[in-house]
Amino acid sequence: MGFVHGADAWRQYTDVTTQETYPDQVTLDDVRAAANALIGVAVRTPLLAFGDFDDDVGASRVWLKPENLQPIGAFKIRGAYNALATLSPEEKDRGVVTHSSGNHAQGVARAARMLGRMRAVIVMPDDAPAVKVEGVRADGAEIVFVGADNEARIARADELAAEQGLVLIPSFDDARIVAGQGTVGLEIVEQVSEMGRANKPLTIFVPIGGGGLSAGVCVAVKSLRPDATIIGVEPELAADAAESMREDRIVRWGPELTGRTIADGVRTSAVGRIPFAQLRRLIDEVVTVSEDDIKRAMLEASQRASIVAEPSGAVSIAGWMRYGAQLPDADESDTVLVVSGGNVDPEAYHTLLAEAAELA
Repeated sequence: MGFVHGADAWRQYTDVTTQETYPDQVTLDDVRAAANALIGVAVRTPLLAFGDFDDDVGASRVWLKPENLQPIGAFKIRGAYNALATLSPEEKDRGVVTHSSGNHAQGVARAARMLGRMRAVIVMPDDAPAVKVEGVRADGAEIVFVGADNEARIARADELAAEQGLVLIPSFDDARIVAGQGTVGLEIVEQVSEMGRANKPLTIFVPIGGGGLSAGVCVAVKSLRPDATIIGVEPELAADAAESMREDRIVRWGPELTGRTIADGVRTSAVGRIPFAQLRRLIDEVVTVSEDDIKRAMLEASQRASIVAEPSGAVSIAGWMRYGAQLPDADESDTVLVVSGGNVDPEAYHTLLAEAAELA
């Protein structure tokens, strides 16, 4: 069961029977194992008070989960390190290859360096933000540039794996990746409890691209707080996940569609099969936001919390700004907005903030 996007964002749909089969489920034990592997690697990012946004949202407690504070500036270190840490000595000797628009690329590059300077080859779009390209190079990874088409990057990574014997590390369609990203949700539940608020209703807004983060958060949170509400957020211009949830099957959007959004980290063509297996049974709703919504959210993160949120990281804030007041018990629920990353070119960032300031 799930929800559709756009104007009908809160309309429930009825599950339909399909002939699709999906992989085994990721479990809470998998997430906890990942949390142990990530000790000393990933930061246990805090919950930062975001305060009351305006009178329409009400007096509920709202926090940011700022994954831009991770060593690579994004949550992706969690899944990447968890995946690479499980490789055998022989696999580590062969090296790894992945495809990514930037943050997973940095996660794999950093994890490879931390785990003994493994060889890492990263297939990136030729329009990847310079700050993400520089981060990958700084950790010693090799970069192969391909066009903006996500499917072309996947194909090239597969070719390199076959030609050079490299181990392929998917950016989201991998149980180890999902489990690693799920540690974000594990921390949220722990931190809310530590504040003595475990008895309060809990709502989490989380970005959706390939689905690794949102699926992992769903697994961890729903295992420990089945009463919690989890809302996935993606751009209207790259709404394949919302359509997939509505259709109860994985729907693909081509690069001519997803490439329109400023949120480069969620320009995936489709949700992964493993993430979708978790999302279709656990996520409560999927909503979409406009490009202007994303810009406004970036500005609010900067002004209210001194947080640099890249467009993909700001979609969760945008989702809450647009839909938060419509939530049941909005005045009572604790709300956490997962800011997935902050890797954005400075010039582009200031341009987007200036554009946001000009919006009515």
